[in-house]
Amino acid sequence: MKSALMILEAVVAIALIASVVLQSGKSAGMSGSIAGGAETLFGGKKKGLDELLARVTMILGIVFGILTLILGRVLSTY
Repeated sequence: MKSALMILEAVVAIALIASVVLQSGKSAGMSGSIAGGAETLFGGKKKGLDELLARVTMILGIVFGILTLILGRVLSTY
């Protein structure tokens, strides 16, 4: 069971890294952060793929955290 959890966590970690790297950049320095905030304020929406990648990243992050806690609990009992 220990090995299966470790392999699953490695797969989730690689998927999490890939989902973060595939996302487009949100800003180009200080001017990009100001423009990005104004765009959000006036109702700008994310594109379809960016929205999907953001959701996948959030889900994978939660799964990774839960798996890490479970794995830490399993390894501390041995």
